[in-house]
Amino acid sequence: MRYTPKSEVVRRIAKLQESMRQNDIEGAVIVQNADLFYFTGTIQNSHLFIPSKGQPLLMVKKNLERAIEESPLDNIIGVSSLKEIDIALQSRGYGPFKTLGFELDVLPAKMYLRYQKLFKPAEIVDISGLIRTVKMIKSPYEIEILKDAAKVQLEIFSFIKDNLREGMSELEISGMVAGLARKKGHPGLMRVRGFNQELFYVHLLSGSNTNPSYFDGSVGGKGISPAFAQGSCNKVIGRNEPVLVDFSFILDGYMLDQTRVFCSGKLPDHLARAHASAVHILKELEIMARPGVACSELYDRAMQLAGESGFIKHFLGFPESVAFIGHGVGIELDELPVIAHGFDTPLEEGMVFALEPKYVFPDGAVGLENTYLVTRGGLEKLTVFEEDIIYT
Repeated sequence: MRYTPKSEVVRRIAKLQESMRQNDIEGAVIVQNADLFYFTGTIQNSHLFIPSKGQPLLMVKKNLERAIEESPLDNIIGVSSLKEIDIALQSRGYGPFKTLGFELDVLPAKMYLRYQKLFKPAEIVDISGLIRTVKMIKSPYEIEILKDAAKVQLEIFSFIKDNLREGMSELEISGMVAGLARKKGHPGLMRVRGFNQELFYVHLLSGSNTNPSYFDGSVGGKGISPAFAQGSCNKVIGRNEPVLVDFSFILDGYMLDQTRVFCSGKLPDHLARAHASAVHILKELEIMARPGVACSELYDRAMQLAGESGFIKHFLGFPESVAFIGHGVGIELDELPVIAHGFDTPLEEGMVFALEPKYVFPDGAVGLENTYLVTRGGLEKLTVFEEDIIYT
């Protein structure tokens, strides 16, 4: 089992503290699991207090023993209630606060009101943007994990190529893929920061199962029930239709994102041409994407190329499309940066993001997706597998 090194959490906390000082935020209280893991190395039920200057304090409700084992932080204590949190901070000379940061993009309103009462008269401010910006640049330690995950990702797609056949149901093959992934160490859970954006880690859709869904992605899928209305269903995979597989392997908390299209037989001409356009778009963006290039420039170029394909109304979804062609990945599926119009943040060495040009038609979805690392010289592709239509 890999534990987060102390040097990692110290560096991450220091970067957040620097941003806090620049924004006149005296302290931050972090409670969301993905952020807790990033800054502490554990997701035990706890509150992490980070002052703008000084040592952080991890206050654990459940389970203290595991938190001490998993986290390299020096100051870890047990608490049984919110009141004890305020007492613990005061005893260490923290508070009363003028400003206190919380993850307001994910914090439930009921909890916000409790914290507001507990830390009165402090002004509660949103620190989620600062946290996400710190997480946007990956360290060599994080990149090593992602590259290790990419090796398993390659195994998974090779398995799909060897086993997917017409006559199987979507659920049958997706279950086989999920089972192999679990054997390889997949935790069976994907973290998505967006509200209500639940997602199974094997997104396998064939032919007409391209139904738009609540999930913010180009392809939805019908799913097995209105209770989880996206993804694979009982549909049998037919001949001469695309099977789009969007899969994320997760290793030690870090995920990749990759999509490929498989087919038993031969795809109809319009789908084959649309897929060729998606490959062309991806190749163009790979050349264009270098440190200093704005994310919005990549999106705008992709839209220009899609317009030249003749399939623009099917690009990034049909009949509804999404407003991005790429997204950051790491501990969460929807990290920064976002490759979208108006997101003018320049690419920076150490960013990791997925690009996913896809076309969606009533009779199938085509396209592909790769995860990339931004290096000094451009993009390094982390997810490698054949990119043309894979005929089985």
